[in-house]
Amino acid sequence: MKKQITYDIFDKVDIRVGTVISVKKNDKARKPSLVVEVDFGKEIGIKQSSAQITHYYNEDNLKGKQVIGVCNFPEKNIAGVVSQVLILGSIDKEGRVILVHPSQQSENGLPIA
Repeated sequence: MKKQITYDIFDKVDIRVGTVISVKKNDKARKPSLVVEVDFGKEIGIKQSSAQITHYYNEDNLKGKQVIGVCNFPEKNIAGVVSQVLILGSIDKEGRVILVHPSQQSENGLPIA
């Protein structure tokens, strides 16, 4: 378990629901990755991420899927891609990512609390 944090620290993290609108391979990445564009609604807009999620996900099964993302990290260049959001998932014992998503269709941009 990681070190305990206060609610005030957690409250600074902007976690939102979004819908994947485009997916392509990140050919420059050292580890297999996808460049994912996610629509987080009017307030946040469209953000992209380079995500190492290729074990279970690809261009065909990810487009249109709703995901959960941290929207207020600073931009980071990952293998030539400006990553603007961290898409959340659980990581199994083999290091494979299983994306976190809402159990019901949700409006893009809804905050996670």
